Amino acid sequence: MHTRAFRMNLDPGQEQEYLRRHDEIWPELVALLRGAGIEDYRIFLDTESHALFAVMTHQEPHGLDDLPQHPVMQRWWQYMKDIMPSQADGSPCSVELRPMFDLPRT
Repeated sequence: MHTRAFRMNLDPGQEQEYLRRHDEIWPELVALLRGAGIEDYRIFLDTESHALFAVMTHQEPHGLDDLPQHPVMQRWWQYMKDIMPSQADGSPCSVELRPMFDLPRT
């Protein structure tokens, strides 16, 4: 398993809408993410800065590189871009986070 982390931002005042949309996540999107090898995907909000911190655990090999071209992913990005900063292609503006510490396993 491999872990990736990244940061996105949420427009101020959109916390409840973001939660609602993710509470009602499309089954076809869940299937797509699972099919790409994602085992665990969590997103946390810093309410002061509106920063979203995502942590994703995925299998190796994976199909993550194919997700941006998939119609379901494209549709989700279009659905979300009115509440968060997005790129021209609709994908959320995000920054990969560099691992700095990993609690040693005993």
